[in-house]
Amino acid sequence: MKSSQRGAVKPAYLMEVLEAANKAEKSGRSIIHMEVGEPVTGVPKMAKEFAIKTLTDTHLGYTETLGIPGLRQKVANLYSHRHQIDLSPDRVVITTGSSGGFILAFLAAFDAGDRVVLSSPSYPAYRNILTAMDIEPIVLPSDSETQCQLSPKLLDSIDGQIDGVLVASPANPTGSMLSADELRQLIDYCDDRQIRFISDEIYHGITYEKEAETALKYKDEVIIISGFSKYFCMTGWRLGWMVVPGDMLVNIKRLSQNLYISPPAISQYVAIEALDCGEELDENVVRYAQNRNYLLETLPNIGISKFAPADGAFYLFADVSNLTNDSTTFCHRMLEETGVATTPGIDFDPILGHRFLRFSYAGYTDAIIEATQRLREWLK
Repeated sequence: MKSSQRGAVKPAYLMEVLEAANKAEKSGRSIIHMEVGEPVTGVPKMAKEFAIKTLTDTHLGYTETLGIPGLRQKVANLYSHRHQIDLSPDRVVITTGSSGGFILAFLAAFDAGDRVVLSSPSYPAYRNILTAMDIEPIVLPSDSETQCQLSPKLLDSIDGQIDGVLVASPANPTGSMLSADELRQLIDYCDDRQIRFISDEIYHGITYEKEAETALKYKDEVIIISGFSKYFCMTGWRLGWMVVPGDMLVNIKRLSQNLYISPPAISQYVAIEALDCGEELDENVVRYAQNRNYLLETLPNIGISKFAPADGAFYLFADVSNLTNDSTTFCHRMLEETGVATTPGIDFDPILGHRFLRFSYAGYTDAIIEATQRLREWLK
């Protein structure tokens, strides 16, 4: 029987590590999860209480395809609060996770055979979704010299047509960020050449020395992908959003109607409440900062000392080439022998990722401290 080659994409190694870690945990072992980018606290308290009431009192049927109007308005208000941008809620599209946003954006913006540029290391689903759609990902290696981000100079090095550029700031797995001026230069470069610009802003709200700027500040025609999984601690609720140019809205709506019908109703109602939980959510960011500083101080003392710039998000992307040349095997050994789960760099960089690990520090601080103590003994 015929099978499509669209499913023949690379696996998500992260999920394979998570599966192994969960299996070990169910067998009774003590596992410290530093593999997944998942806030340990879960949905904010007020939003959780509202979810229980909503499940009891509200009929949860289909919602509008583009999302509940009240939620779209509150997302628009977020841009006014964070970035002083007057955004029409008509341009906000609520999606089934930010992953659903990428699927809609790629389908609406590109045709099979188009070429989309992204940096490496980067979130693996970018490459894999594009590949499954017969859109060619053009992956440009980046390093500490380029802050692990794209630049006009890097884009100039590409032979042939560029149809799209995708950036993330803060980025996964590195946590690196573009400065406001660097972001503006990239957007101007793309605008001058009629290149579609997509900005993944899922980690906005989780930054340290400097604030993240939205691409909307510099151009209305950009596509923004964001969501409720990271800052808002709603990973399992599978809810995201897009901000799209007005001329793309009809196509996005038609695609969404046919692919998803509507986003999950309960998740949308809870997200409306979560948007009002900034004080509790900001306390999480304070803890992430403490975890980050602890790891940056402690890991070098146990033999892990080279990191990508960790300006935001809750990851350290560590060069462990002094310890291994096979990050996948190293991760599995670490899990088996210490109970500390991390993600192999090969997930994010197919070329050089065998030299790297990603540590997530979205957990509780005492667990982070325990993890480093275990690794200290192991690496002796």
